[in-house]
Amino acid sequence: MTITVTERNGVTILSLGSERLDAHNSEMVKDELKRRFAAGAKKVLVDLGAVSFIDSSGLGALVSGFKSAMAGKGRLSLSGLQAQVHSMFELTRLNRVFDVFPTVEEALSSFAER
Repeated sequence: MTITVTERNGVTILSLGSERLDAHNSEMVKDELKRRFAAGAKKVLVDLGAVSFIDSSGLGALVSGFKSAMAGKGRLSLSGLQAQVHSMFELTRLNRVFDVFPTVEEALSSFAER
């Protein structure tokens, strides 16, 4: 998996470049999120637009990132969830934990409002 990191308006954006976020690559995402928050990032957005499948390992990596954000008084949001991925968030009720936005632009706007 490739993770493309960009910065916009003080927000670190991690764009995941794989159709799957699962046991094979979730550790990479988890480590990248931990590294960003440990380095002092306060606003992180994970763009899941390319991800069409997520399993429990992928969800766990994002939850771990969320915990890192909370520990550092930061914020982790998600954008671009495809239908199947969005269903997993609804089934697990993680859509009530994460701020989820349809697009990167809408997510960036939400960071600016807070």
